[in-house]
Amino acid sequence: MKIRTYKYILYVSLCIIFWALIPVCSKKVLAGMNNFAMLLFSNLISSLTMASYMIITKKHYIMKQYVAKDYMYLFFLGFLGTFVYYVFLYGAFSFAKAQEVFIINYLWPILVILFAIFIFKESVTFIKLVSIAISFVGVAVIVSKGNLLSVNFESIKGDSLALLGAISFALFSVLGKNSKYDETVSVFVYFLSSFFLSLLFIPFMKINFIDSSVIFWLFVNGIFVNGISYVFWFSALRSGNIYVVSNAVYLTPFIALIFINIFLGEKIYSYSIVALVLIISGIMIQTVSSYIYKKSKIT
Repeated sequence: MKIRTYKYILYVSLCIIFWALIPVCSKKVLAGMNNFAMLLFSNLISSLTMASYMIITKKHYIMKQYVAKDYMYLFFLGFLGTFVYYVFLYGAFSFAKAQEVFIINYLWPILVILFAIFIFKESVTFIKLVSIAISFVGVAVIVSKGNLLSVNFESIKGDSLALLGAISFALFSVLGKNSKYDETVSVFVYFLSSFFLSLLFIPFMKINFIDSSVIFWLFVNGIFVNGISYVFWFSALRSGNIYVVSNAVYLTPFIALIFINIFLGEKIYSYSIVALVLIISGIMIQTVSSYIYKKSKIT
């Protein structure tokens, strides 16, 4: 296997690890501040992190090559994927049960594929759709704690916000994948724009910061869960197979259970293993079908 060809495996693996920390970071941080305060300060940390990363990698010079039109487009993507997405997601959690929000939110990898098909005319097969559906069922098993029939979608407002969040992040991912801009510079602009948007909303949103003990997890969230992970995400999308990459993201909830067990002390149940088998099955079907397709084109 050529490292250069399959480097997206490393990128998406890092995304999965960092994004699996979302429930731990959210639980820890929200114990000491409200949702909007978390969004505001996390965006600030992510912006500073990406600015430092740009300087270290000497990519800040690339910014001189872009004109106002370029920055307006990047600002739009930042508005879509690092501001609107979290506003919808946090709003969904405030109106609906966590089960509902998680299941609906994890429609976004499927939406990534659908948007890629309809907007950029990427090819799709029945096997690809089946494989990602299998992985999605695995996520639903985790979220419903092994009882899919127990999930009741009761909050129209909360569920609608979760769906809008999934749509915004999926559209953000597809448009970002097909943009011509450097990933590092792009992610810096995304979070900087989201930070400024958060500042504009301060008069309308209450900031409640009550406990400084959450600062460590706030930095973990701002540096790794958000900032750096977005660079890896778009690097994975641009260098790999969008179907395999989107499907692999479904491993995130299972890895999240491991982190929840380590940092929050919650037990991992047997249904989680069943869910893992489903998720990996979907990924393997997708990977094998992609490999067979590539081999057939070569021969």
